[in-house]
Amino acid sequence: MAKTTDMTKGKPLKLILNFALPLIVTNLGQQLYMIADAAIVGRGIGVKALASVGAADWVYWMVLWTVMMLTQGFSMFVSRHFGEKNMTDMNRVVAMSTELCAFFGVILTVAGLFAVRPVLNLLGTPGDITDGSATYLNTMISGTVIVCAYNMASAILRAVGDGKTPLVAMIISAVLNVGLDLLFVIWFNWGIFGAAFASVISQLFSFLYCFAVLAKSDYINISKEMWKPDGKLIRKLLAFALPLAAQYMIINLGGIVLQSTVNSQGSMFVAGFTATNKLYGLLESSAISLGTAFSTYFAQNFGAKNELRIKRGMKTAILLSLAASLVIMLVVFVLGRFLLMLFLDTSEAGAFEALDIAEKYLMIMALCLPVLYLIYVYRSVLQSAGNSTWSLISGFGELFVRAGMSKIVFGFAGVGVLYWTEPLAWLAALLFVMIPYYIKQKRKTLAIF
Repeated sequence: MAKTTDMTKGKPLKLILNFALPLIVTNLGQQLYMIADAAIVGRGIGVKALASVGAADWVYWMVLWTVMMLTQGFSMFVSRHFGEKNMTDMNRVVAMSTELCAFFGVILTVAGLFAVRPVLNLLGTPGDITDGSATYLNTMISGTVIVCAYNMASAILRAVGDGKTPLVAMIISAVLNVGLDLLFVIWFNWGIFGAAFASVISQLFSFLYCFAVLAKSDYINISKEMWKPDGKLIRKLLAFALPLAAQYMIINLGGIVLQSTVNSQGSMFVAGFTATNKLYGLLESSAISLGTAFSTYFAQNFGAKNELRIKRGMKTAILLSLAASLVIMLVVFVLGRFLLMLFLDTSEAGAFEALDIAEKYLMIMALCLPVLYLIYVYRSVLQSAGNSTWSLISGFGELFVRAGMSKIVFGFAGVGVLYWTEPLAWLAALLFVMIPYYIKQKRKTLAIF
């Protein structure tokens, strides 16, 4: 039986930490096995294979983040109904969310597979890595329905305060993924396809574990009638979740524009940025975990209409985010170059050039981590209150900064601009969620559910 957590009672710090720590371990573990994945590609196949995967990153993240934001948006209603102790409506939300995930999974798979080659050509992907990027994307996008299923299952579990089941699922997936990577890439010599196929299979096992726990839970009880499409509820779910998904589609569109400029600098530059981007997931993973914990806390307390606990939770969230970002920043400053060398065989031609590029980019991003972490605080409280519009606007802010820096400023300021583009995009995003939060709080118009 899955464990639930009622966040409408007790000390916010203890509740958030107890919920966030398993998530942090989960996401760190997930990032570590993705790092192992990239390291096996970079060292087992070569620096150009690493560049091939990196050139595909923003394109795949477009699909992945769309799925993650849809499921997060749907699960916000699960959290609120759980906070209200309204199990009937909660189960109805679970049923409609599941049907929506299946629909979007098929649509994203078909559209994604048709778009792979045209998008890579549009981005000006270097010819020596285009085929590898296409192989990686086709394989990963083929598993989109599985990704939808896993993210929905884990989002439901987290919405009711169960962070441990996704942790166990991640451990299973991580061990399996690394083992399959070694088998497919090194032993079977399947190359980039083997690495991507290992990720898809591992995600499938994560979903099956989460589903097994949900099937045995005492709070999931969906009758046959609940599976009948409920137009009103579907519109309500989509009205909230689609702006969240659109926000990250816009963010990733900016990243794709940035990637096209990175691609123009050649495969070694792409490899350097790829190495740092693989570690970027590690830098951001704690922010994502804390943001999920904050969202669950805020959503349950908005459901319980407890304004005082929401204000106390905000103070706790800000302090936790700043402390976490500073600790990670120090670790990166000490171990950054060593971590980057995991991806690159320095005996290979061009590897030292890629390493120097990666290290410079990594240190700049680490320095700006507090900005990134605060974004998750303000986004989570606005989204939990039902205000997804400002999150969407913040996504446009990131798009304009990435596009402007990489296409306009880059034209007269040179390649150094690319290192600062991401941190400046974070700053724009933060301003567009922080300022509205304080305005709405002052006017007492924060919650719109």
